[in-house]
Amino acid sequence: MSNDARIIAVCLLAVPLGGCIARTAVAVVTAPVKVVSKGVDLATTSQSEADEKRGRALRQREERLGQLERMREKHAVRCAQGDAQACQRGDDIDREIAILLPSVPAQTR
Repeated sequence: MSNDARIIAVCLLAVPLGGCIARTAVAVVTAPVKVVSKGVDLATTSQSEADEKRGRALRQREERLGQLERMREKHAVRCAQGDAQACQRGDDIDREIAILLPSVPAQTR
């Protein structure tokens, strides 16, 4: 291959490789920033995520309170009919309601 042909070949290869090298350099420089920001995102909870979590927990407590109240009513009927176990279970349910009730806002009860 002559010198002219080599120079032309090098010039033709330099153009696409230059862009590739520049992209690689940018990727290497920005990689640590991306890793750190991803770690921060995983380590922190956004306000909306915290609100969703609180709302979910509140709905679960409200659902449980509703279940307990329905169970208490059912056991109260059986207790009135003379079922001693239903009376005992009703008392247990009342204690569980008393524990759960302070964690549920008054307007949702």
